[in-house]
Amino acid sequence: MSKRIAIIGAGPAGLMAAEVLSQYDYEVHVYEQKPSAARKFLMAGKTGLNISHAEPVEQFIQRYDQADWLASWVRQWDAAWIQNWMQGLGIDSYIGSSGRVFPIEMKAAPLLRAWLKRLSQHGTVFHYRHQVLNVQKQSVQLKDLLQDTVRTETFDAIVLACGAVSWSQLGSDGAWQQWLGGQEIEPFQASNAGVEIAWSQFMQPVFGQPLKRVEAWVGNGAKSTGDIVISHYGLESGLIYKQGRALRQFVKQQQPMALYLDLLPDQTAQQLAAKLQPSKKQSLSNVWRKAGLDSAKANLVRELVDKKLWTAPEALAQQIKALKIVLTGFRPIEEAISCAGGIKQDALTAHLQLKSSPAIFCAGEMLDWDAPTGGYLLTACFATGRAAAEGAHQFLQAP
Repeated sequence: MSKRIAIIGAGPAGLMAAEVLSQYDYEVHVYEQKPSAARKFLMAGKTGLNISHAEPVEQFIQRYDQADWLASWVRQWDAAWIQNWMQGLGIDSYIGSSGRVFPIEMKAAPLLRAWLKRLSQHGTVFHYRHQVLNVQKQSVQLKDLLQDTVRTETFDAIVLACGAVSWSQLGSDGAWQQWLGGQEIEPFQASNAGVEIAWSQFMQPVFGQPLKRVEAWVGNGAKSTGDIVISHYGLESGLIYKQGRALRQFVKQQQPMALYLDLLPDQTAQQLAAKLQPSKKQSLSNVWRKAGLDSAKANLVRELVDKKLWTAPEALAQQIKALKIVLTGFRPIEEAISCAGGIKQDALTAHLQLKSSPAIFCAGEMLDWDAPTGGYLLTACFATGRAAAEGAHQFLQAP
């Protein structure tokens, strides 16, 4: 009689686990509380599915906060592997000018359809609208949301791929945390999320406008260059996300968060000061505009820099080159693209097996790792899904 495996969650990590385990003579069941699979994956791919990144793998690995933990899996199932895997599903891909990997069609739906079809052909059984109420050792308590009935089933191994707590409306509600001990979980924090600032009413005219080509950093950390969007609540963009890990250290230490911007990184402070010299023939706004401060940047300077310095070129130039912005926090975790935190490394074996419950394996965003956007999140979900499945296979084959 075939051994039975339950995979909880039909996102990228869970589907990769199903792909590995469906190669063997197992009865593989995937449980998903939503009416269909991989809803967050589909949402992420609406504007173009960035599935991985083609930069050198050792550089790629350093994008993760838990680089040493994930390294061996990411090396094994890297961007090149993912492109070959997609090709096997009939999905061609390309590498963009930024190094990001996309399917030719850009969308996630064709890839997901082909993937689910292959999994079904290999015998994987999908149970949609099934909410898992509890997991204990080898038992799974299930609620059939259509029939409104509850039952308990026993499995030889269980793979948890339940996601974190962002975008909860798409299925990742974090309810699984109650199945584990609190000491096994690092509390979740928003990652790849906007930051909040207490703007005055004078910033309203530039809400939605970009701060083009600015440099951002936190403390003595690395600087990154790009664009930032001014929002009604604060600031948002990939450039902000890159600084999120450093900003979260302030939260951990219960210190005020501060971000620094160089609004004109292509000019030195001396060059800028020369352009900011007051002129009787020109208004202050015109002097600033000619120096390179468009309306968004000018409003930000007026918001944050003491008015006494507006006509002091050297002092103003120093402020523009290192503008300190005090932040009040991150956007709510439900709005975050991803989360930091999750099941701790020391709660798991090297095969992603839960030490407190050897029949349970864990994968994807429910693990305690973090990464920026750019294909890194999906790559680690794929890799840990496969690693957890291989761990489950070894467990099931053991005497």
